Amino acid sequence: MGNFSDRPTKIFAGESSRYLAEEIARAYGSPLGDKSLSRFSDGEFQPCFNESVRGADVFLIQSTFAPQDNLMELLLMIDAAKRASAHYITAVIPYFGLARQDRKDKPRVAIGARLVADMISKAGVYRVMTMDLHAAQIQGFFSVPVDHLDSSTIFIPYIKQLKLENLTIAAPDMGAAPRARVFTKHLGCDMVVCDKTRARANVIESITLIGDVKDRDVVIVDDIVDTAGTICKVADEMMRKGARSVRAMCTHPVLSGKAYQNIENSALTELVVTNTIPLKQESSKIKVLSVADIFAKTIQSVTENTSISHLFEISVRQNP
Repeated sequence: MGNFSDRPTKIFAGESSRYLAEEIARAYGSPLGDKSLSRFSDGEFQPCFNESVRGADVFLIQSTFAPQDNLMELLLMIDAAKRASAHYITAVIPYFGLARQDRKDKPRVAIGARLVADMISKAGVYRVMTMDLHAAQIQGFFSVPVDHLDSSTIFIPYIKQLKLENLTIAAPDMGAAPRARVFTKHLGCDMVVCDKTRARANVIESITLIGDVKDRDVVIVDDIVDTAGTICKVADEMMRKGARSVRAMCTHPVLSGKAYQNIENSALTELVVTNTIPLKQESSKIKVLSVADIFAKTIQSVTENTSISHLFEISVRQNP
């Protein structure tokens, strides 16, 4: 992919997302920029660009999963690029952390997603590029343009090539229902929804299945898989209700706590995720699909000032 702008395009990686940034830069057709990270003995760190970014369109790739050092490094990279006179700074955040804190769901809590959006905007970015925010309205927390990419453009072709005879899409909770409807629209299949109640964060109290899964090949879709407690309980419940197979497609593999153990011991045939977050360990049940190509194409569209809407037209691209 080339850049038709007169300005140079430079892509830099945060330390935790270098593996993905290298893929994106390769797909874009540009070498990854030279950047280093100095560390003090007390743990403080300082990113530094080892090449000029003056007048350049700069893309800073860093997912902000835990620990929060990843977010701090992104903020410092933005500030460094601004002070080095970069022409246009885009924060590429494949996984936007703290997105689950998008509202006050109980008294005296922070709205972390809004706070982080304010910090990134104030640091000096001109644009944010991300994928599958936990709530789409988080785009409105930013005071700069947001390119909100959709992993369905990656998952739907994968589901199609599986050629499942009795496909049913499942939303693991009410919040995932809109995402599930996108899949059913393009795959022309039925949908079921799970109504769940939580005892506390990451602990499921009960699950009620709304819809019929008997003799169906079920695919659960969600944006985040954390402890995997929900999807594993949902998969087990569906198999008890007569499902023929159960898979899950989740964009961001947070996979904390006993997630890997839960997945291995569950009724899931496979869990398909993207590489917005690196896996902590390998698993025979987990398959990773890369988001590098879609981010590279979006970067190209931004540098060329062209529309990115074609990246979302699944039915047109997959069903010519």
